[in-house]
Amino acid sequence: MSIFDEPKIDCHNHVFDPARFEFSPKAAYLPAGAEIGTRSQLSALFAAYGVQQALVVQPNSGYADDNRCLIDVLARAEGRFRGMAVVANDVSRRELERLRALRIIGVTVNAALLGTEYYASAARLLADLGDLGMFVDLQVQADQLVDMLPLLDRTDARVVVDHCGRPRPGAGLDQPGFTALLRLAAMGRVFVKISGYAKFSAQPYPYRDAWPYVHSLIQAFGTGQCVWGSDWPFLRAPERIDYGGLTADAHNGADQAMARDLKATLEDGTTFPVTPFDSLEAGLTVMAIDEAMAAGEMLDCRPMWARYDAVLKTPA
Repeated sequence: MSIFDEPKIDCHNHVFDPARFEFSPKAAYLPAGAEIGTRSQLSALFAAYGVQQALVVQPNSGYADDNRCLIDVLARAEGRFRGMAVVANDVSRRELERLRALRIIGVTVNAALLGTEYYASAARLLADLGDLGMFVDLQVQADQLVDMLPLLDRTDARVVVDHCGRPRPGAGLDQPGFTALLRLAAMGRVFVKISGYAKFSAQPYPYRDAWPYVHSLIQAFGTGQCVWGSDWPFLRAPERIDYGGLTADAHNGADQAMARDLKATLEDGTTFPVTPFDSLEAGLTVMAIDEAMAAGEMLDCRPMWARYDAVLKTPA
């Protein structure tokens, strides 16, 4: 089985299609050139690399809280995609319910871009997300998570943290923001995206200074609370980033630990506790396949993927 045939779920990607959906005047950054990634381009990319399901994240860049492009992508995906929206802090509960009905499973909280103070008034929003069974898709950098903890403590919503928490590689594993992230593993409702190395690494590909943080996250959260994402189409990238490289070897050793656990789970027939939201975990399945291939073994993942397909085809 080649990299193109392995089944995958990409849990962090964006769509920019200004020809069909004009950019918002509220957006602080307008993607251009190679940063434009349309629905048709995303579909072709996923078809080429065997990406079967995806979590599409509404970008603050380009669209801000205009979610029309995201909604269009989800509507045309035949149930294979879910989305994370951008909303105002004072969004109504009725609007959240409307978005949820459109296969949007959560809302982004982008403190890395907007600052932690911007979300000082977001307690009711996070409470509503918890009541509705939706996610908080949190992006922080450096030690911002420390300031966000009181807000997260006041909600029952599940939280998924983007891009490994975007630590400062030179500050060590004991930097306050990263240690706060590791402690969140014990809550059982926090997930981490193993993604976005280029957003926090100080080195070029393969981002070796990011590896210790990835290993620590896998050790703390385990395979069941970590998911993979590409961050396509790679806004403000410091250098060229290839999707194939990310799917093939960007995990650089972390995949062995994740794959070993998943491979054992798949082989002994353990049933995953799958819900439409927990299905994000399937993004790591490709790593189990990699482990089997490295050992010269065959791993039949078809029964497990059938279970995920059945869940994702169930109306939200």
